[in-house]
Amino acid sequence: MAEGGSAVMCRSSLALCVLLCALPSSVEARARRRTTPGPGRLVHRVDPNFVSVTIDASLAEDETFMRVLSFPKVRVLAKALSPAFVRFGGTRQDFMEFQPQRKLPAGKPRGSQPKPLTGWWEEQLMAQWRKQQRRLAREDASGKYRQVKFTESTLDELHAFANASGLDLVFGLNALLRNADNSWNASNARALLRYCEERRYRVSWELGNEPNSFEKKAGLRVSGEQLGQDFTRLREMMSESPWHRRARLYGPDVGQPRGRTLDLLDGFLRSGADAIDACTWHHYYVNGRDTSLDDFLDPKVLDSLALKTKQVIKASRYMRVLRVPTRPDVLCLGACAQEVKRVSPGKPVWLGETSSAYGGGAAGLSDTFAAGFMWLDKLGTAAKGGVSVVMRQVLIGSGAYHLLDERLDPLPDFWLTLIHKRVVGRGVLSAATFSAQTRSGRVRLYLHCAAAPRYREGAVTLIAINLDKTAADIGVPRRLASGNVDAFVLRSDRRGRDGLVSRRVMLNGVAVTMSGLTLPELVGRRMAASERVTLPAFSLAFFVFTDARCRACAD
Repeated sequence: MAEGGSAVMCRSSLALCVLLCALPSSVEARARRRTTPGPGRLVHRVDPNFVSVTIDASLAEDETFMRVLSFPKVRVLAKALSPAFVRFGGTRQDFMEFQPQRKLPAGKPRGSQPKPLTGWWEEQLMAQWRKQQRRLAREDASGKYRQVKFTESTLDELHAFANASGLDLVFGLNALLRNADNSWNASNARALLRYCEERRYRVSWELGNEPNSFEKKAGLRVSGEQLGQDFTRLREMMSESPWHRRARLYGPDVGQPRGRTLDLLDGFLRSGADAIDACTWHHYYVNGRDTSLDDFLDPKVLDSLALKTKQVIKASRYMRVLRVPTRPDVLCLGACAQEVKRVSPGKPVWLGETSSAYGGGAAGLSDTFAAGFMWLDKLGTAAKGGVSVVMRQVLIGSGAYHLLDERLDPLPDFWLTLIHKRVVGRGVLSAATFSAQTRSGRVRLYLHCAAAPRYREGAVTLIAINLDKTAADIGVPRRLASGNVDAFVLRSDRRGRDGLVSRRVMLNGVAVTMSGLTLPELVGRRMAASERVTLPAFSLAFFVFTDARCRACAD
């Protein structure tokens, strides 16, 4: 290999190592010291807001549509996903500029909220939103975005929604506002922070969306080093305010780590790691404009995330990347984790935006039962790989990968997310003691501590995914075979492969629907003790072993 190639490898290894492995290595080390007999070894502990959601910034292109967040149904559904972060951002955040329209009236209570819309007004607004989505889709296809001015009402609606739903708001700032020397122009963000301070709005912040694509979408290139300096400037600005001093800052929200993106990430972490509270990146499996059902069921496609993570973790254990190697053709042995600790000490890693397919999702796939195979596998893979938070694109916004349909009814991935919230806990365990006899890779298993306080201390939840057209038996460890199991088995309402593109889902054979503003109970089916559990064809399941008494889940 040429010397230049080795240097690139150094930078790439460090960036990937920081991105995906800063936390897991330390957690796994602690877990090994605490290993106890039981169904699984603790390998990671995710954030309490592990499964979170996004609201696409496209909603604010016309601020009228921000009123959708005041609909009672939207708030009921969002509240069901609490605790969670709700991130407001996306491609259009870098084309939005805050334009204050009013001063806080004397005597008006701080934090007063806009009144929700109901009835006929809801129907009219949703009819207009469907037309707006078609216009946004054309804009996405063209790759040309118009500049948008937004006012205080966008912040008011977001804060009211997050506050009513019990979600933690993360707001994405425009990073394409630049000075002549290409440094970030912070004046607009300062006005926005000032307004939030006046209204006593608690907000966390991001700066820029996928900076690796700035040149493509705006004709402007920003280096990683410069971006890190921009984040440092934002952190300094936040520190100047008693209100924002303790607010969180996340970034850099790069795209998938490859090529120039790795160099950008590396430069950013060298100059801006101290400014952020979590390192964020984005991941999608396929191009939404060129994919098929086969991709959604392909183990190799799903493995793409796991393989990247495994490669980086392996590198972090055996390699140390030197900033100024004496021989650029040699990667010195050591622990990359030491370098990570120096460059980005203790920073958790987040999937700050993710779904099945980029480009707005795959119509007829990303909004159907089929999407659940990618979504549930991603949650299992991310947790096992050491990711602390996964933000699902999108709760509400343009595209085909949303959790709520055009009438704001829950799609299959919403129900999947809700059940995950209710039965899967923070502790991530090794699932090696479970076994499935099937074609390679078509049954996928992940193990967690069960969610507290719904389940007693020590209970564990097995996440099981069957990509195959035939049922599969999963062998249960002897220690668990004598206890009770709560089964949550999700299938399409139509059988067979063709039925996977349905927008309706069955839980244990019963259709899952809302009644007015009331959510279904989503109760598991109690199963008798057994040495195996059966996973139906093309199904997604959670098996809660209520009597596991796993010591790793009792801390």
